[in-house]
Amino acid sequence: MMELIPAIDLMDGQCVRLTQGDYGSKKVYSRDPLEVAKAMEDHGLRRLHVVDLDGAREGRIVNYRVLERLAARTALVIDFGGGLKRDGDLEIAFECGAQMITGGSIAVSDPETFVSWLNRFGSRKVILGADAKERRIAVNGWQDTTDCELLPFLEAWHGRGITQTVCTDIGRDGMLQGPATALYREIREALPEMYLIASGGVSSVEDLEQLEAAGIPAVIFGKALYEGRITWNDLLRFTDRLKD
Repeated sequence: MMELIPAIDLMDGQCVRLTQGDYGSKKVYSRDPLEVAKAMEDHGLRRLHVVDLDGAREGRIVNYRVLERLAARTALVIDFGGGLKRDGDLEIAFECGAQMITGGSIAVSDPETFVSWLNRFGSRKVILGADAKERRIAVNGWQDTTDCELLPFLEAWHGRGITQTVCTDIGRDGMLQGPATALYREIREALPEMYLIASGGVSSVEDLEQLEAAGIPAVIFGKALYEGRITWNDLLRFTDRLKD
């Protein structure tokens, strides 16, 4: 049974989406992220992926008050990422109600700190963000592409104790052209014990079914929901089917 994880991306306290990580492509979908989160909860979803886009750009946690509000007024299990660079950022995120955090850029720029987080909080609370552009890791809100190749990067961190990863194909993110199923299948074959959370490109319920059929454990989606490509009734039917 594949876990469905909707995403709320935050800028200036609002629920927005970008296309391929381009901040200039920002589109505001709601001025009240809590309203969106409550609707997600009401339609059978139990987990939420929250990205602090302001934080990712500034290199520090920014939208923590919104996180606090989401955690206090829903029962959603929240994983939070974007701009987490220092121990204090993690402490703020957890104090404000995040149950897990996702770190990507820090795993490249300061792996010692990321390992210390993993040792301190454990692999159930620390998720590796693996954002890839043409199979190379991108950092700093996807603004910079590194020389790190995706699969060796995942294998190395799995060897250091990481058990969960959010893998985003940047080229598909926000494009509504379908997920990189072949890439995710390749990762699953190489790292079958990794809890792989696919992200980017989901455009329909059929895409969700395709990922589920490929054996992908979990998927993050956002724009397809906001644009009506996946409806609230679609989610109810999908989640009800998974309960059978």
